[in-house]
Amino acid sequence: METIDKIKQQIEENPILLYMKGSPKLPNCGFSSQASQALMQCGEQFAYVDILQNPDIRSELPKYANWPTFPQLWVDGELIGGCDIIMEMAQQGELQEVIKESVAKRAGDSAE
Repeated sequence: METIDKIKQQIEENPILLYMKGSPKLPNCGFSSQASQALMQCGEQFAYVDILQNPDIRSELPKYANWPTFPQLWVDGELIGGCDIIMEMAQQGELQEVIKESVAKRAGDSAE
């Protein structure tokens, strides 16, 4: 599978997805740590991809996303942004809303 296809599949299959350095429990950079903490505080499940373990994704995702840095948060197939945007949204209560809407959307999908 091509790297871009793998990225598209990950984004499609995981409604809330964080591309980061390390894991939420063992982040390998301060920005990834802040982003994953903000997401965890929303109280919902999210997927992550450790780009340090996936150098192909690390090199291709910035081109695909047109976003040069990590972490990257994707919700419902759309790039939300990096650490600064995630933190700003969390402080304003917007991140929690976006995450809750995503979860509610899936709950509605499965109820139909």
